[in-house]
Amino acid sequence: MTVTSTSAENSPFVKVELESKEKQGLRVQSKSPQRSTVYSLRDVESALQETREQREMRMHNLFSSFDSTNSGYLDQVRIEKGLEALSSPLQHRYADELLQVCDSNRDGRVDYGEFQKYIDDKELELYQMFQEIDVTQDGYIQPEELRNALFRAGVHISDKELSSFVDHIDQDNNGIITFQEWRDFLLLYPHAVTVTNIYQYWEKVCQVDIGEQAVIPEGISRHLNASKYLIAGGIAGAISRTATAPLDRLKVLLQVQTSSRGSGSGVISGLMQIYKESGVLGFFRGNGLNVLKVAPESAIKFYTFELMKEFLVKDDGTGNKQEIGGWGRLLAGGTAGAVAQTVVYPMDLVKTRLQTFPCTSGKAPPLPVLLKEILTQEGPKALFKGLLPSLIGIIPYAGIDLAAYETLKDLSRNILPKDSEPGPVIQLGCGTISGALGATCVYPLQLVRTRLQAQTLHSSSTYKGMGDCFKRTFEREGILGFYKGLVPNMLKVAPAASITYIVYEEMKKRLSL
Repeated sequence: MTVTSTSAENSPFVKVELESKEKQGLRVQSKSPQRSTVYSLRDVESALQETREQREMRMHNLFSSFDSTNSGYLDQVRIEKGLEALSSPLQHRYADELLQVCDSNRDGRVDYGEFQKYIDDKELELYQMFQEIDVTQDGYIQPEELRNALFRAGVHISDKELSSFVDHIDQDNNGIITFQEWRDFLLLYPHAVTVTNIYQYWEKVCQVDIGEQAVIPEGISRHLNASKYLIAGGIAGAISRTATAPLDRLKVLLQVQTSSRGSGSGVISGLMQIYKESGVLGFFRGNGLNVLKVAPESAIKFYTFELMKEFLVKDDGTGNKQEIGGWGRLLAGGTAGAVAQTVVYPMDLVKTRLQTFPCTSGKAPPLPVLLKEILTQEGPKALFKGLLPSLIGIIPYAGIDLAAYETLKDLSRNILPKDSEPGPVIQLGCGTISGALGATCVYPLQLVRTRLQAQTLHSSSTYKGMGDCFKRTFEREGILGFYKGLVPNMLKVAPAASITYIVYEEMKKRLSL
């Protein structure tokens, strides 16, 4: 069997041709620009310092660790349990893909022969990639060699990220990567071995949108499929917002109430009022605009974030960019959020007007009619009412969210097994709690924003501005008045984050990310 492959940077697949049934004849031919070399399993054994018998025993023991019941085959359940026992970073979502790759006869099971063939092919593929990265041919991958390979593949990383990448693979912490360490890291990775795929496998990208603020996933710009990530995030955000739209409508309704009741009271009466006015569809009033602004807001925020990183980053004189650090990310993310929110703010204001429009007929006015009325009666400036408190809350929200998230993630490591990282469920939980905490701290600003958005030109109690709104709210309603609608807002955080995460992961699979 011969595996002919183009260089890892330029080809996402490996072409396989059968030429021999003899296992020791299994070979891989590298056609990298630097050299053309044919590798065999003997090269793999030599690199691992194993005899043929030792390698056979290793594969058999690995198969047995998955086949704990000695059934003679592996299925998806056994593969999932095996990955979990190995504390594999592949996690459960790769179990099905690993099964599909190994199951050559498509019977839904993997016997030892199929498993052995997968290991043979994968170790040869990994050895080829290892040799192409190891340009000095000293039997080790140096950090700079890895950086150069990533650079040729169009992936640019900072010194901090490179160090973290190497440390994750370098089991003995000596600063270099042996073939055994390289093999152990990628052996059960079910996709083609390319530099880009390996980096994406290591880098964990998760965009969780809890409704009010979207978190920009660090490192997304280095992916070759950034637009697909934006599509996945946009669809996930749209579905999440639609699912939690009734809670959002209730929150806005309670925020604009100026009675002296606190945040918890009025929830039931608010629900009854919405249903009485417009029926079930009333709970989704304004959601169309909320969904429409997801994609442009995410795109603007993402590209502004990248521009700010380029502006803030420092050049060390060698062309290598240094990490901007936590404060830099906070400033870049805050600026990106401010720009994105300013651009889509008119849509947000019209959505609030739709949600708070008093109607006895059960129907709100058509969107064009409402927009025309705002422009003719109040002027274009009215589309930006409440923008100032909205912008003021961005940096505190992001700072509290980021600090709380990192603190909770560090605390979670204390209850996890040694040297293991928090999984997606723990990360989701940390993100939900930190997001809720951040939203609660800046909630008074959000309430003032909504009240300024909702007031019309002929309102009986028109606010003169943000300061006047704060003053009058405190005088008439007290401190609790600033937290009206907080209950439904908190109730939507967990389901919104969960739905977004689940849909986002599913979209990544469907878009082959």
